[in-house]
Amino acid sequence: MPTIERGGARRALVARVLSLEREKGFADTAVLGGLERFVSRHVPEARPLIAGYAQLDPPSRAKAVERVERWLADPSSARPREPLAAIPVSRLPGVGKRRAELLGRLGIETVEDLLTFFPRRLEDRSQLRPIGEVRDGETVLVRGAVRAKSRVKVRRGLELIKVAMDDGTGFLFAIWFNQPWLWDQIVQGERYALYGKAQLRYGELQLENPVWEREGTDVQTGRWVPVYPATEGLTQPVLRGLIQHALAEVADRVGDVVPQEIRERQALPTRREAISRIHAPRDPHDFERARRALAFEELLLLQVGILRCRAPAATPGRSLVPDRRFLDRFVGSLPFALTPSQWRALEEIERDLASPVPMLRLLQGDVGSGKTAVAAASCVLTVSAGAQAAIMAPTEILAEQHHLVLQELLAGLPVRVGYLAGGIGRRERQAMLDAIAGGELDVVVGTHALIQEGVAFRDLGLAVIDEQHRFGVVQRAALEAKGAGTNILVMSATPIPRTVVLTLYGDFTVSVLDEMPVSRGRVRTEWLSLSRREDVYREVAGWLARGEKGYVVFPLVAESEELDLRAASEGCDELQKRFPGHRVALLHGRMPSEDKRRTMAAFRAGAVQLLVATTVVEVGLDVPDASFLVIEHADRLGLAQLHQLRGRIGRKGQDAICYALADPTTDEARQRLSAFRDLTDGFKIAEADLRIRGPGDLLGTEQSGFVSQLRAADLTRDLGLLEKARVEALRLVADGVPDDLAREVERRFGEALSLLGV
Repeated sequence: MPTIERGGARRALVARVLSLEREKGFADTAVLGGLERFVSRHVPEARPLIAGYAQLDPPSRAKAVERVERWLADPSSARPREPLAAIPVSRLPGVGKRRAELLGRLGIETVEDLLTFFPRRLEDRSQLRPIGEVRDGETVLVRGAVRAKSRVKVRRGLELIKVAMDDGTGFLFAIWFNQPWLWDQIVQGERYALYGKAQLRYGELQLENPVWEREGTDVQTGRWVPVYPATEGLTQPVLRGLIQHALAEVADRVGDVVPQEIRERQALPTRREAISRIHAPRDPHDFERARRALAFEELLLLQVGILRCRAPAATPGRSLVPDRRFLDRFVGSLPFALTPSQWRALEEIERDLASPVPMLRLLQGDVGSGKTAVAAASCVLTVSAGAQAAIMAPTEILAEQHHLVLQELLAGLPVRVGYLAGGIGRRERQAMLDAIAGGELDVVVGTHALIQEGVAFRDLGLAVIDEQHRFGVVQRAALEAKGAGTNILVMSATPIPRTVVLTLYGDFTVSVLDEMPVSRGRVRTEWLSLSRREDVYREVAGWLARGEKGYVVFPLVAESEELDLRAASEGCDELQKRFPGHRVALLHGRMPSEDKRRTMAAFRAGAVQLLVATTVVEVGLDVPDASFLVIEHADRLGLAQLHQLRGRIGRKGQDAICYALADPTTDEARQRLSAFRDLTDGFKIAEADLRIRGPGDLLGTEQSGFVSQLRAADLTRDLGLLEKARVEALRLVADGVPDDLAREVERRFGEALSLLGV
């Protein structure tokens, strides 16, 4: 009794303090040290109801006070309960230390992890077949009585249990290997359901290691059954059993994350219903409805997080007013006509430059679609408005290539172009820095050197970033900060699927170049085994004899860079001996800048006919008359890389050939090479890459943290869902994100979102 009295006195004291807090307008001034600390000390059971009180706004504080008041009035019915994310999975019945370790391998540490460990597919075990109709190779569900069973020790370490089953239409035999406990569990004369693949062996129809259960149980058979990613030591029945037990125990504690008005607008079930249905769906439609609801929740939280990370900068932009005559002169001097998509992109960029809001535009297009011409025209527009432009590329080879191309394209205009990279001498660098700061240069092309300390622009109006996926957000921001209200144009020669654009470039407007300025010839791709290497080089001899030029590329992988460079060097020596009448040269990223420049110039001029290189030529080497390419060990390269390399040949419209030499050892590598051989469209290549590798790999190390958090969403097929989630996220961010939803965003994606700054 005294304990109850003391408890009652504590609750009465807390109630008085809550009343005082209400009078003070929820200013968190009713008690010294704050309300959360006071409640936690006097009634610790109520702490979850008021967690984070000091960080809440007044309306949210009012709701928290109300929750505690309700609990004080009736503790038995509104007892605060531990969040599911805080309950270790080891507390569930049947989860001992060993099983908890196995679950941990699957990323399941808490009860919430278990409930959100979603099936990867459904298996139709609902269609019953008479045994007499079952054929070899079919996966079937059968039911019948056990007529006989036997136990055979085949050899040391291999024992089998064999059961004969009859359903009145025929017999089949079920065989289990090394599962001695089944001998007592399967009883002769009883009826069972079996599910598995039928095989005709020695004149017998057999099911090897089938799923089984007593007839009428209908847990593992007789319905659509979810199939989970598994690990050794955890069977599907064990996983399903644990999940179903957890649902029975705590499903009523699964709360909604998506606000009710959004759920109603999008016609989504509650989170509790979606989680229950995805683990026990009636049919594929039921499963997909649940998955889409849970995927929408994930994508909404992710989009809210990204939008909040990328809130518009306080620095306003400025309106640039280009002189259109400059652009007309530039376009008139081009040796080719701009495509409609190039004109469309230029008009969009011109509008962005004239707007007082800083431009954030992603320009993407396939290899050879004319991004450099659009970038050059954008620089012309900027310079004609009296500002400077900069183009930043990830490698010296690509930066130098841009510098050479821009010098040619802008030769007839009063536009001064400079080059800044790490490889130039100290005196030349200082002269370049002075010219940039003094406004003597209108367009500056360079590498990371552009964002180093000491580089100051007189008036940077446009920053163009090529091969955006090779730079981080911090590097982009560093270049942007070199000016006031700088306009940003990022370019990618790797077409990006729209789901990825929306996820990672959601704050960008997008221009797509989907036509070729120069009619491309047919570039044929052949995937050949390494055993056909001699045949390939005999064909290369024919190309060289006809005066054609081309590349031999050796893959460069960071983990074995020394070996790779040696392979390229040895390959160059071998080819110099094989083709003594033709000039063969080596190009790789570690060469001194001057040597690289000399080699590239010789190849362009035709003094070098065969260029042996590492993947340093993947982007930026624009030698229009190169007509053949050999890729050694092509299975070591990604699909996008392979496509980029192939884009180095046939650039002036001539027919060309790419030989991919490889003996892949994995299914993924075989799929990659098949797609490379069969597809030429960059967007189809990107979609295939996303499908084969998955979005985590495609996005790269910095961004894959987002994807690893997605348990229900699938970036390869949820574009429509992502677009809807983005619309709702934009509305939420504009109206003010509710505190509980903001906390959920931080809890689920906080660490991954921090990588936006990497």
